Amino acid sequence: MGRETSIKTEGKHPSGEKGSSDRRAKEGVSIAATLSMRRADQAFYGGDRIRLLEAIDRFGSITRAAREVGISYKTAWDAVDAMNNAAEKPLVRRSAGGVGGGGTLLTEEGRETVRLYRVLQEEHQKFIRRLEGRLGDVPRFYSLVRRVAMRVSARNVFLGRVAAVRKGAVSTEVTLALKGGEILCSVITNESAGVLGLKAGVEIYAFFKASSVILGKDLHAAKVSARNLLCGTADRILHGPVNAEVTVALPGGSVLTAIVTEESAKRLSLSKGDHVCALVKASSVILGVDA
Repeated sequence: MGRETSIKTEGKHPSGEKGSSDRRAKEGVSIAATLSMRRADQAFYGGDRIRLLEAIDRFGSITRAAREVGISYKTAWDAVDAMNNAAEKPLVRRSAGGVGGGGTLLTEEGRETVRLYRVLQEEHQKFIRRLEGRLGDVPRFYSLVRRVAMRVSARNVFLGRVAAVRKGAVSTEVTLALKGGEILCSVITNESAGVLGLKAGVEIYAFFKASSVILGKDLHAAKVSARNLLCGTADRILHGPVNAEVTVALPGGSVLTAIVTEESAKRLSLSKGDHVCALVKASSVILGVDA
């Protein structure tokens, strides 16, 4: 028997609105799994036909059973014929005539097949409940898995919360508080801000390319047009024939990556452990929320 386990969300967002992680947490996250029986490399997923057998047993009519499980009358009979042909003993029997006009019934073999499958399913559900119990906070784990699995082309991805939103005639200025305490500013269109549903407290991602980062030393007192100044320690420096990749460890634990020309890196005389500052224009910071 194999278990193929996935994590699914349940519930819907309010109409026409992108939800924040806080709202999704209220919608509920649960563990879902598919039960299969396996012999060597062959897997059998029998839930659909078991449901058909149960409906036949409940209604005594292939027509009503087909309607109950959402398939056509012909498809139902094809499935019944296939099961009867494959089984050592028939699982379904047609009864013709009589006061009730006949019908379709499960044989003892058919009822036993359903019973054994439901025993498997019941034990499977117990396994899921135990798994949820051991995980504890399933919504939190789900959120973590989504973040870990996220793939984007931008080298710099930060998680934070909206601290302030200031709307202008065309653009909106969004101030983010990152998890390490750093402050990041982004300027996006008013339309984008509306689509994202931005307001104070919303959990949000900030993206910007490594090539959008300008590096410097001792920039704390410098007057520059870039809104974002993030200072930390040079952690890794990878030199190339044209460009150099510099990784900066920020005080809050996040890591920032910059791509600068090799000539610029040499001019700055960057070494591991040096204090370095990163400048990022607010217009280069892209925002996103979980769908």
